[in-house]
Amino acid sequence: MKKIFALTIAFIAGIALTANAGSITPGQMTKCTDAKSITLETAGVPNKGDLKFGYTSNDRGGANVVIWKSSNFTTVPISLGPNDNNDSVNGSDGGRTGLPRRGGMGKHKVTLTSQKAFSRGDSIGDISGLVKITNTGTNAVTVTCN
Repeated sequence: MKKIFALTIAFIAGIALTANAGSITPGQMTKCTDAKSITLETAGVPNKGDLKFGYTSNDRGGANVVIWKSSNFTTVPISLGPNDNNDSVNGSDGGRTGLPRRGGMGKHKVTLTSQKAFSRGDSIGDISGLVKITNTGTNAVTVTCN
């Protein structure tokens, strides 16, 4: 009876630390197996901060994940920054530089699509097999395996 109780507690603890395709909070991990696509999305945390000192307590609403792929045993970091602005300043110069305006706001969502026979081992292109997604940021991330 004690063995069954110990195994049940270990199973519940394992489920608490590992989610399956859903919202993962900081430190949690989820898995996708043989997915055709994997969608990562920030949980929509608003950008709250102290304007006087220029910092935010929630990483400007961004999300950070690390993806481990069993297909080639590589780890790839991904950052989503919906409140990060990387606009070029030449849009406000009245066209005097002759350069087009580039940049824009960061993205809150990205979809990784499976690519057959993808040969670069350091790329995210091959999401076949087991893919583990770990939330390394300060905000929740929604993961959808398709």
